[in-house]
Amino acid sequence: MSAKAGTVKTVTSLTNPLVKSLRALHLKKHRDETGLFLAEGLQLVRYAIDANWTVETLVCAAGSLDQRAIADAAAQTKAAGGTVLQVPAAALAKIARRDNPQTVLGVFRQRFGSLAKVGEPHGGSGLWVALDRIRDPGNLGTIIRTADAADAEGLILIGESCDPFSSETVRATMGSIFHVPVARAGESDFIDHAKATSARLVGTHLTGDVDYRKADYRPPSVLVMGNEQKGLSDALAGACDQLVCIPMAGRAESLNLAVATGLMIYEARRGALI
Repeated sequence: MSAKAGTVKTVTSLTNPLVKSLRALHLKKHRDETGLFLAEGLQLVRYAIDANWTVETLVCAAGSLDQRAIADAAAQTKAAGGTVLQVPAAALAKIARRDNPQTVLGVFRQRFGSLAKVGEPHGGSGLWVALDRIRDPGNLGTIIRTADAADAEGLILIGESCDPFSSETVRATMGSIFHVPVARAGESDFIDHAKATSARLVGTHLTGDVDYRKADYRPPSVLVMGNEQKGLSDALAGACDQLVCIPMAGRAESLNLAVATGLMIYEARRGALI
């Protein structure tokens, strides 16, 4: 994706191959092929740099390098071997696929966490979140952000899930994608690994007979949350040490997945935050 390392390039044509390739990062196929993803906005780029992520390509509006903050990000990008690409506003809008994009886009290489670390006691919060076939990128991004706020160790995406590095998910994380490790696993691999550790699996389920406020969340523990429509699979439900429920006082049958996961995360971390 980048041209020569540590360079500044200017592109003026909307049909330039670089513009087309960057725009294609909105497609999962292209993200999978390149291993790259987009993050829009100077704030997200700053979060990434501060978390020691390398900017492969910094895309900025022509003339914006006169701004101190953008110039600093460009300097750090070049120092790390990345490329700074200046483009006209129309090209920036095309890459971002938004009518009024921010003046900066960052291209980063995807990182996935390791399932092997799940359940390991290493002095952190000892809390992980596992999501069974999550489909909505907004839900996923919100959960990543909530996990970050509560200092969870990381997330595990089980089975066929939405892409944590899609533009929608990255935007919803508000920068937390650069702080929270996200691992992927098949259902059987996740269950086998969990059984081989001391991790306590706490799942939400319609048949759960324990109020989520009374569950045992002693670390290391993994909150196992089900698919938006179908909930937990039978195999995952059967692997849990506890199945809990979130009581409903009104007429709603269920909560939004991100809301339910947020309640579970903060209940598990209750008393641990200042």
